[in-house]
Amino acid sequence: MSQIRFDGKTAIVTGGGGGLGSAHAKLLASRGANVVVNDLGGDVTGHGKGSSMADKVVAEIRAAGGQAVASYDSVSDMAGAQAIVEQAKRAFGGVHILINNAGILRDTSFKNLGEDDWDAVFRVHVKGAFCMSKAVWENFREQNFGRIVMTSSAAGLYGNFGQANYSAAKMALVGFGQTLALEGAKNNVLTNVICPVAASRMTATILPPEQLAKLNPASVSAFAAYLCSAESKESGGVFEVGAGRYFHLKWGRSPGYRSPAPDGCPSVEEIREHFAQIKDLSQPQIIRGIAESLESFMS
Repeated sequence: MSQIRFDGKTAIVTGGGGGLGSAHAKLLASRGANVVVNDLGGDVTGHGKGSSMADKVVAEIRAAGGQAVASYDSVSDMAGAQAIVEQAKRAFGGVHILINNAGILRDTSFKNLGEDDWDAVFRVHVKGAFCMSKAVWENFREQNFGRIVMTSSAAGLYGNFGQANYSAAKMALVGFGQTLALEGAKNNVLTNVICPVAASRMTATILPPEQLAKLNPASVSAFAAYLCSAESKESGGVFEVGAGRYFHLKWGRSPGYRSPAPDGCPSVEEIREHFAQIKDLSQPQIIRGIAESLESFMS
């Protein structure tokens, strides 16, 4: 079996100082990639900053014979994102791979959720992914090669008690990633979305230690690395990954109900009478894109 390599490629991994990010960075470096390990060095809520987390990962990569530099800039504004990309260019001559992994938690029930906690989570997860993707986008297009991985979550797909801000932000990344996949296709800029299940500072708050011990981040990193490879042609995919399990998600919907009303406007009572049919997912239809979704209505 031929080995997938990243020689001559440069990867930026945000949130690369711990957990999933450090696992991604180390694996890519072990396969020949030059890696920019970006981490602001704050705590899991986004407070504080420091250089030790990124420095530690860089030291481990170099000790293993790999190439890496540390970055401490924030992803949540364009100035920081552009500084990270410029650092990659100065150190290694270019950039080819971006893994948007940086994130924070501000968990609380919705009744206690404040505007600051909402904004802070969106600023890192959503605006951070926007700023970083925007900062590499033209480079990727011009060189006719780019790989972007968005890090979403099962909380985004399904919701999770006490994580209204986090869940909303993570679902936003699904739509963002699928849109970039469409816009980057003609220039070989491929974007995919992963929803990891792995031990990290963030999952340590919601999973018991005995389960965390079995959720090695390296299980996720192998999948992310494949998506970042030149061999992969996948784009626009959404995947749940971790613990050695890998699942591809597509939106399925019920066959539905069509009102016979001439103007397409049923009564409220008609909706009541057919609500069970509308909800019936016993024979779901897989929808592959917005055109296919709209066709059901426009026809």
